[in-house]
Amino acid sequence: MQLKHLKTLLNPQDGAAKVTCMAWSQNNAKFAVCTVDRVVLLYDEHGERRDKFSTKPADMKYGRKSYMVKGMAFSPDSTKIAIGQTDNIIYVYKIGEDWGDKKVICNKFIQTSAVTCLQWPAEHMIVFGLAEGKVRLANTKTNKSSTIYGTDSYVVSLTTNCSGKGILSGHADGTIVRYFFDDEGSGESQGKLVNHPCPPYALAWATNSIVAAGCDRRIVAYGKEGHVLQTFDYSRDPQEREFTTAVASPGGQSVVLGSYDRLRVLNWSPRRSIWEEAKPKEIANLYTVTALAWKRDGSRLCAGTLCGGVEQFDCCLRRSIYRNKFEVTYVGPSQVIVKNLSSGTRVVLKSHYGYEVEEVKILGKERYLVAHTSDTLLLGDLNTNRLSEVAWQGSGGNEKYFFENENVCMIFNAGELTLVEYGSNDTLGSVRTEFMNPHLISVRINERHQQGMEDNKKLAYLVDIKTIAIVDLIGGYNIGTISHESRVDWLELNETGHKLLFRDRKLRLQLYDIESCSKTMILNFCSYVQWVPGSDVLVAQNQNNLCVWYNIEAPERVTMSSIRGDVVGLERGSGKTEVMVTEGVSTVAYTLDEGLIEFGTAIDDGDYTRATAFLETLEMTPETEAMWKTLSKLALEARQLHIAERCFSALGHVAKARFLHETNEIADQVSREYGGEGTDFYQVRARLAMLEKNYKLAEMIFLEQNAVEEAMDMYQELHRWDECIAVAQAKGHPALEKLRRGYYQWLMDTQQEERAGELQESQGDGLAAISLYLKAGLPAKAARLALTREELLANTELAGDLFEKIRNPQQALECYCKGSAFMKAVELARLAFPIEVVRLEEAWGDHLVQQKQLDAAINHYIEARCSIKAIEAALGARQWKKAIYILDLQDRNIASKYYPRVAQHYASLQEYEMAEELYAKGDRTKDAIDMYTQAGRWEQAHKLAMKCMRPEDVSVLYITQAQEMEKQGKYREAERLYVTVEEPDLAITMFKKHKLYDDMIRLVGKHHPDLLSDTHLHLGKELEAEGRLQEAEYHYLEAQEWKATINMYRSNGLWEEAYRVAKVHGGANAHKHVAYLWAKSLGGEAAVRLLNKLGLLEAAIDHAADNCSFDFAFELSRLALKHKTPEIHLRYAVYLEDEGKFEEAEAEFIRAGKPKEAVLMFVHNQDWEAAQRVAEAHDPDSIAEVLVRQARGALEEKDFQKAEGLLLRAQRPGLALSYYKEAGLWSDALRICKDYVPSQLEALQEEYEREATKKGGRGIEGLVERARQWEQAGEYSRAVDCYLKVQDSGSSGLVEKCWMKAAELAIKFLPPQRSLEVVRAVGPQLIGIGKHSAAAELYLNLDLVKEAIDAFIEGEEWNKAKRVAKELDPRYEVYVDQHYKEFLKNQGKVDSLVGVDVVAALDLYVEQGQWDKCIETATKQNYKILHKYVALYATHLIQEGGCAQALALYVQHGAPANPQNFNIYKRIFMDMVSSPGTNSAEAYHSWADLRDVLFNLCENLVKSSEANSPAHEEFETMLLIAHYYSTRSAAQSVQQLETVAARLSVSLLRHTQLLPADKAFYEAGIAAKAVGWENMAFIFLNRFLDLTDAIEEGTLDALDHSDFQDTDIPVEVPLPATQHIPEAQREEVRDWVLTVSMDQRLEQVLPRDERGVYEASLVAASTGVRALPCLITGYPILRNKIEFKRPGKAANKDNWNKFLMAIKTSHSPVCQDVLKFISQWCGGLPSTSFSFQ
Repeated sequence: MQLKHLKTLLNPQDGAAKVTCMAWSQNNAKFAVCTVDRVVLLYDEHGERRDKFSTKPADMKYGRKSYMVKGMAFSPDSTKIAIGQTDNIIYVYKIGEDWGDKKVICNKFIQTSAVTCLQWPAEHMIVFGLAEGKVRLANTKTNKSSTIYGTDSYVVSLTTNCSGKGILSGHADGTIVRYFFDDEGSGESQGKLVNHPCPPYALAWATNSIVAAGCDRRIVAYGKEGHVLQTFDYSRDPQEREFTTAVASPGGQSVVLGSYDRLRVLNWSPRRSIWEEAKPKEIANLYTVTALAWKRDGSRLCAGTLCGGVEQFDCCLRRSIYRNKFEVTYVGPSQVIVKNLSSGTRVVLKSHYGYEVEEVKILGKERYLVAHTSDTLLLGDLNTNRLSEVAWQGSGGNEKYFFENENVCMIFNAGELTLVEYGSNDTLGSVRTEFMNPHLISVRINERHQQGMEDNKKLAYLVDIKTIAIVDLIGGYNIGTISHESRVDWLELNETGHKLLFRDRKLRLQLYDIESCSKTMILNFCSYVQWVPGSDVLVAQNQNNLCVWYNIEAPERVTMSSIRGDVVGLERGSGKTEVMVTEGVSTVAYTLDEGLIEFGTAIDDGDYTRATAFLETLEMTPETEAMWKTLSKLALEARQLHIAERCFSALGHVAKARFLHETNEIADQVSREYGGEGTDFYQVRARLAMLEKNYKLAEMIFLEQNAVEEAMDMYQELHRWDECIAVAQAKGHPALEKLRRGYYQWLMDTQQEERAGELQESQGDGLAAISLYLKAGLPAKAARLALTREELLANTELAGDLFEKIRNPQQALECYCKGSAFMKAVELARLAFPIEVVRLEEAWGDHLVQQKQLDAAINHYIEARCSIKAIEAALGARQWKKAIYILDLQDRNIASKYYPRVAQHYASLQEYEMAEELYAKGDRTKDAIDMYTQAGRWEQAHKLAMKCMRPEDVSVLYITQAQEMEKQGKYREAERLYVTVEEPDLAITMFKKHKLYDDMIRLVGKHHPDLLSDTHLHLGKELEAEGRLQEAEYHYLEAQEWKATINMYRSNGLWEEAYRVAKVHGGANAHKHVAYLWAKSLGGEAAVRLLNKLGLLEAAIDHAADNCSFDFAFELSRLALKHKTPEIHLRYAVYLEDEGKFEEAEAEFIRAGKPKEAVLMFVHNQDWEAAQRVAEAHDPDSIAEVLVRQARGALEEKDFQKAEGLLLRAQRPGLALSYYKEAGLWSDALRICKDYVPSQLEALQEEYEREATKKGGRGIEGLVERARQWEQAGEYSRAVDCYLKVQDSGSSGLVEKCWMKAAELAIKFLPPQRSLEVVRAVGPQLIGIGKHSAAAELYLNLDLVKEAIDAFIEGEEWNKAKRVAKELDPRYEVYVDQHYKEFLKNQGKVDSLVGVDVVAALDLYVEQGQWDKCIETATKQNYKILHKYVALYATHLIQEGGCAQALALYVQHGAPANPQNFNIYKRIFMDMVSSPGTNSAEAYHSWADLRDVLFNLCENLVKSSEANSPAHEEFETMLLIAHYYSTRSAAQSVQQLETVAARLSVSLLRHTQLLPADKAFYEAGIAAKAVGWENMAFIFLNRFLDLTDAIEEGTLDALDHSDFQDTDIPVEVPLPATQHIPEAQREEVRDWVLTVSMDQRLEQVLPRDERGVYEASLVAASTGVRALPCLITGYPILRNKIEFKRPGKAANKDNWNKFLMAIKTSHSPVCQDVLKFISQWCGGLPSTSFSFQ
């Protein structure tokens, strides 16, 4: 395996920032990197960064940098990441399936020490090592962790084996410990495995050994039980450092170890059983590798480094492209990645046994993978990603694979059929059979799930041509054998594998039932048959009838319909099934009954879900309703309750649907809580019995579970009280009495009085029974009961009931009144004595009042119209609402005296609004106001008072009341009263009087906010006057008057308080000012101590100085800060200067050590003498500055002479120069410069000239003028400079003259170097304005030949350029010619170019596409040049599709034996043999041209170095083929040579490696058919059809070559990329072959000759002898041979004579041309006479 660097995922930093850990996800889609800053970066599989998230500490109080991430791993489903941290915790983050999903912590495991390493080998299992030496397991499902094993040494590394079933830990003491969750039958030991010499930080568990390395720079490979296998010692290598990390490839075949700047690779050699070291990957400046991660498919390796970089490497042994569609990458000996280049999908093909994978093939319409290892066969389905590996002994690659079935691969090998199910690693089965046609084999693998059948795998195949065997592939036994009397030509099992259909060669269709072993013939003359997909419905065609069996269990019931064509296929989809029938040129669809197909199939399979899904797509019709009913019945029987619920919903049986819905909820809850089938729960079974109305069964189920109450509830819900009470009585239930009462109540509610009476009678309650009997209209029954019981006879009410029943109302009424049964009395009176009703109601009310039932009496008084009594009763019963209701109906006079009583009640309940309303109704408003006042509800009281009193009366009332409250000390109540009558000022005055300042401020803020500040200030002053300074401070500060507060405290000597207030409220500097004043008040040492304490000494000195208190400032600085004294002197001096006291200021400046400031003060006031005096005495450095300032003053007064004198005294001539320049006095400036600053003279002159030039046109004339003056003065250098400064300003003539003058002066007077510079400057500028000749002449003056030539070339003066080159420097002649050619080329002057450079002219013709001129010109050159351009032209023609023109080119110019032309010749040949329309007499001349060109080529090859090379032999073969084609076209033009043409077409088949195979077989078949060779035609055309199918499938793997065994027709031929025969002709051939095969009158064998082999075969298979082919027919010459002069050329005498005779009789010019060619080719014609023997 090799590592190739792909890209850098994360750039390294400048310092140490190591990558702590990395991990690839199991699905290969995500890659995670954790950096030193504890951030996890997420990349996709292409290495693009897509996401990131930060980890978090176990406890935030220690900070975000309190830990390191030491381990990281993805979960097996790739949706979570586990992070192990050194702060004793593992977090599991849910990162989701998509990028950008929210990251949430879903688990955390707190540990007792730091986590050092971590792996996630299986679902819910995280394995990790701790610093204390334990290896533990965290379960993400239970959120708990446990110890697997413990050691006393720090865990430095942790890894798993390839399957993830075992772990390996490395410890700091060198111990390596192994532990298995499942040893997978290996029998390997667990526990301490080995003691490594150093801590094994680099630890990897490969397939065959364990690799460990560490700081001793040795790599040790240990065997499975800990013995040393190999050691790689690098301890003596000075370049190697310690090994830090290791990783094994996912297949376990390679290990990569990281160290400093290097990755070492170890590869396991299966043949030698040792580790082999590959070339290490060394990367400079990589630094130490700290982490490694290998992608799960083995294709990528990522390395993290100490500096924070992450590098990605490609890992592969080799890589190849398969058919330009798939990339095959061998990432290990036993692992291959196959990638679809168009879709990007990948499949990882891996040998689970570690065998080396040999070549991978992609077959079956490029969907299926096939690969061999030494002992196994790997198969896979690319679409479904199902892979299989089965044991397979090599058989030389003779297997044939069939991929017709999507679930299983059929492999034929040596007469044995083997079946392999995709996704299974065992062969499904194998049988012996010689019949490889997929139509004679049928496999069904779980294609339709049936109820009660988990696995269903069956195979039907032919044992011999008349015997079918059926095998159960699960059990591996034969379940049926069918012997038939005729040859079987088609068979197929149905999808469930219960029925087998087969058809024999007599077109009889048979149905075989596998379970009953019965065979039935169901159709004759069957030309088409097919099972409908997804069902057991059968479709077949019998002559002009379409036959459909909707129920195959009844084969006699067939639905037939007439059709007028042939069935060509079935289409099922979009809820319908259609039979496609071709009727003439159109295709007609016949639709089948989808209901019968889909519903019937689902019911047969027991797949009620599918049946439901189908029915839901149908509209409700009587047929659909019947289907729903059937399904509901079956679903209930099968206990599929959800489906039954859906059925009843569809049928509109709401009650049943709801009942089943509740039942399903019970079953689902039980299933969730306890697992298993919820339908077995007793409640579900009981409810199903109830649904079937089998209540006794339901009762039994409940009582079996002791669910007595549920049984009782069932009966109660059904109102089957007797059964319910019987159950309760039988079980002694405590609720028996309650049940009886409930039963009685139900009887009463349902008006079953007689049944209720019987119940009461049975319970001994005779009185209630009589009452019920009477109510039921059964007086006789009541009387009978009364007579039987004496205690009932004394009951007057009962007597009244009886009197009423015997229709004696008067007596009944008296009895009722006597017995106080007023209800019955009133009811009777309403019927018999209506006038008595009112009296009776009043009497009933009086009776109830006596009984203290005042509530009940109210309504009776109302009925009796006794309102007063009703009101009194309502008040007595405290029925206040009823009382109000009655009062509202009465007269106001009556009601008014009762309203206040009711109002008092509502006032006591604090329902004041109701009370107010009632007081108002009783005209007692004053009572309502008192009520509100007593309740403290002043606003409502005021509102009410305002309604009924004058405002002034209300105010007086309230103010009086408030004053009373004030006297009682109830200030808040008084305030509310004042505020209520809008007199807040009285309340404010009250609070002020009583010194309740807070309340006073509150009211002022509320009612007079504009006066609030003034109030605070006023209060502050009052409180200050009273000496209440703290309170005064509050009010001053509230009034924003902090200065007043400070002044208050100052005046009272409370400096600390003043300082506090200033610091808090007085802004940035107020407290400093207070401190200063405080200190000033103290003075002397005390002031210094105070300021030091406050840390404001220096600030106080500054403040004193700022406030001009210089005496205090001097005092403070003298006592404490002497270094501040000069600064104070300086500030005092500035103060004195501002005051105009210059003399005193001078003294202070000098005391401050700042004499320069004194000088500047006098300068500022222009007191030059004083300034000079101070400068000379105290600051000599300032003298010059004084003089300069004085000079500047003189300049302002335009006294230049005085200024110049002063500046020169100050030794500042440069300033004088600047002032003169600014004033434009250049003469004075130049004078000063010349006298005092000669070094600047030249620069000044240049500046002067620039200034002159800036003045425009006049400036140019000035330049010229100055140049002339310089020239006259002999200053030639300056004159030249002036001339060169002249630039184009519209007068090019003047400019040219100036430049030429400059060059002339330079050449004449200046040194050579300078003159050269001038000419080199002037020349390009002259060229720029088109003066090429002038520029060239200048160059020639200085012998600059090349520059002169370039000037002439640029001016296109070629003759001058050539003359100069020829006369002055012949070396440049070629240079001129080359530029001249380029010029002609660029101008397209090809004809002129021919005379200069023929090859260049020819190339230009090619560029311009003038091929005829190109070839015509090339013809006049030598042979080599001609054929170079002929080849170019031919290539161009071929690319444009002009193969014939390319051929004509070589016919005209000959075919040289140049190897570089070979591909052109081959392409012309291939285009000719592939082109349509060449199988005719008219094509002769094309074939003859091809033949002649190839003959010419072969003749040239014989004379060249390529003689007898493979290319020569190939062209000889092409020549032979071209000869056959041309001879065939010639023979097609003569009727009597028809068989010769046919034989030539047949002979061409032995060259199908070079010819399109489909075209060759088609032409041979058609030719054979035309001359009546039908056997041959049938075989060739059949082969042609197989080839067309193979072209469509893209593979020749399915071809059967048995017909061409023992022939020289090649089997392995190139697959044509496209069809060469049109669709219509293919269909004709297909129809003819089908017709012939149906007739079965032909034998499918090729004709044989006397050798016993195929007659057109040159080689005899039995002897190996090769015969010569006949030049006329291509057939082998077995006798009558005519030999030609050239060896190996011969003809059959009969065919030769026949050909000559045809020429004589037909005078065919093309046949004569063939004869002429044979003569050339074979060295003359034989001198034989004709023979007709």
